[in-house]
Amino acid sequence: CWKRPVSEETIERIVADIEIDLYENFDREVPSRHIGEKVMDALRHVDQVAFVRFASVYRDFKDVTDFVEELEPMLRGSWPR
Repeated sequence: CWKRPVSEETIERIVADIEIDLYENFDREVPSRHIGEKVMDALRHVDQVAFVRFASVYRDFKDVTDFVEELEPMLRGSWPR
C-alpha cells in the first residue's frame, strides 16, 4: 500500500481480520497460500493498484501477460467491490 491512499487504520483492520481468521481456522501451521489469498482478497476490495502490486509479487508475474490476466476482470467490469 506504499504511496497509495490506504490509511494505516485500514491496513491494521485488514491485518486484524486475517489474524482472526487464522486463529479461528488453524490450530498450528497455516499454509502461506491461505495468508496470501486472504491478503489479496482484502486488497482487492480496498485499492486496485495495491492489489495488483501485491499479486504481481505473490503470484510471481513473469511478464505483461500475467498482469493482463489478473486485470481482465477489472477491465470487463466484473471486479468485486
